Amino acid sequence: MKGRDGYAVFFFPQALEALGEAIKPYIQDNPVVGQHLSCDEIDTGGGLIEMTMKGRMPTGEDVTLEMMVPASMVRMVVSRQSGGMFGFGPRTYDEATTVLPVIAAPAPPAAAPAHAVPDAGPDVGAVEAPVTTGPDVGTDVAGAPADATGSTAANKPSP
Repeated sequence: MKGRDGYAVFFFPQALEALGEAIKPYIQDNPVVGQHLSCDEIDTGGGLIEMTMKGRMPTGEDVTLEMMVPASMVRMVVSRQSGGMFGFGPRTYDEATTVLPVIAAPAPPAAAPAHAVPDAGPDVGAVEAPVTTGPDVGTDVAGAPADATGSTAANKPSP
């Protein structure tokens, strides 16, 4: 994985102790987040976690360093992203610099009646449906009489 600003890899305390002096030059100690290793790329597929770091030798030449440690030594990997607010700390928000224009009239108050269709006056175009509770016994849905078996003309096969 390539992070835009890299990754912070946090190790278990026992892992730092086991790795000893070999890892100390690469560990950064931050008073807020603690000891971690900063890397540009990380590959977590497999039993070893491969971390790629870019640095500069004392002679001034750029180097790319790859380090692999057992996955069981890593407590957490955090992606470092800049340009945005992240986390649970206190925040300050800048006021919006752009004021959006009003594009419509204000909505009617909630007490206003809802109008789904235009008002056409009383009972214009209204059709009342008869109230039914279901077909009567001895008739089909259309009301045709049924014979003794409950069959109707609608469901009898034609000869």
